[in-house]
Amino acid sequence: MAATTGSSHPPPQPSPARREEALFPPGGGQGPFFSPPLLGGVGGGVQATDAQIFPFASLDRFVPSQFSIRIATDPWELAGCRALRRAVFCNEQKIFAHDDRDAIDDIAITLAAISWMAVAPDQVVGTVRIHESEPGIWSGSRLAVERSCRRVGGIGTELIRLAVCTAHARGARAFFAHVQQANVKLFQSLHWRSLESVSLHGHPHDLMRADLAHYPPHHAGEISLLRPLKAAA
Repeated sequence: MAATTGSSHPPPQPSPARREEALFPPGGGQGPFFSPPLLGGVGGGVQATDAQIFPFASLDRFVPSQFSIRIATDPWELAGCRALRRAVFCNEQKIFAHDDRDAIDDIAITLAAISWMAVAPDQVVGTVRIHESEPGIWSGSRLAVERSCRRVGGIGTELIRLAVCTAHARGARAFFAHVQQANVKLFQSLHWRSLESVSLHGHPHDLMRADLAHYPPHHAGEISLLRPLKAAA
């Protein structure tokens, strides 16, 4: 689910046998599913180097100290996810002209990363969607992180983790994502493997598969509040 733009067609199932859409854009997001550093790919903005952390003092604006990542259900959460996707995939990466919505949105589960101010949720700063294309076969796409939060370690990684763990809890036997090639190493570090190279929306991607052994089923639909004390370079 790293920088990926996401195809409207389910990825092919291969023969038997941790970090951050394009689930990302080069230098900023990463692919319609996920994106590479800019963070960058067709799919959001996650930083490939977010493990290299530095004090918040290095950030150019105030960054919330708390975040939660959960399945989006409230209207304001869903609206925030749609707005963030348009900002990343249409305005920033220019992958789509006006809107990145497609038929998958009608059946997908949307996850949101939400910043908190004091004791109240503030705004959506990250998102990804997952869907089941056929029984047991799940995919992730449209991973995106708000530009100012891409240097906050963990948001992209936790979106990916909750996405796969949620699908696993719902019966996933396999989980796929089209990942921009700039983010392949990131996904490999999160226990994903490349199956083949493809071109989506004019950008090179790898079709990747997550190792579900590293993503235990998670039924709660939410990850505990993150309290990042440091920010990525």
